[in-house]
Amino acid sequence: MSAGQPRLRPAPRAESGFVNALIARFAGRAVGAQPSNLLRTIARHRWLFRGWLLFAGALLRRGCLPARDRELVILRVAHNCASEYERRHHESIALRVGLSAEEIARVRVGALAPGLPEREAALLQAVDELHEQRTIRDPVYSRLRPLLEDRELIELCMLVGHYEMVAMTIAALGIAPDPIPSRLQPEMARGGAQRGQSTPPGAIANGFAR
Repeated sequence: MSAGQPRLRPAPRAESGFVNALIARFAGRAVGAQPSNLLRTIARHRWLFRGWLLFAGALLRRGCLPARDRELVILRVAHNCASEYERRHHESIALRVGLSAEEIARVRVGALAPGLPEREAALLQAVDELHEQRTIRDPVYSRLRPLLEDRELIELCMLVGHYEMVAMTIAALGIAPDPIPSRLQPEMARGGAQRGQSTPPGAIANGFAR
């Protein structure tokens, strides 16, 4: 694969089918963007695309976790997986649900970022545990459990797993990042300028699981 070239290109309507092209178009509108390269690439697999989108939509639109928590979790997944696509896409969503550029920048620091509320620090720590250990060890679970309802805890695990899968698919297929909407470019650029040195996920998990 040449540098910067996708292994699979986004499908034109003739290859994805009219229904899938229409779904991708409206899914893009739902998050204030054009149909994404990810959606138009996965749409090549017509029936899998629709089933996957129902599940992804349930997490994104009908989940129990507040939108703020959801986007913090997804952004930490993007950081852990080094997924530029997910990071850019969900930074724009995070801004729309009320996170500031400063709060978004803190996600890269992780659970040890100064000033994080206890719930958000515990969520980011759990994301790192799931990424590194493929489970949540007892000390981290004990910290997290009083802060989440049963359904939120289940959803957290599914959310992390789903976006790790998506990051892997994006990387393996070489899907190119989508353009940043012009109205969000100044705020996202400001957040980028504020990103400091990130903390490796293993260091965060080990720092709390003593």
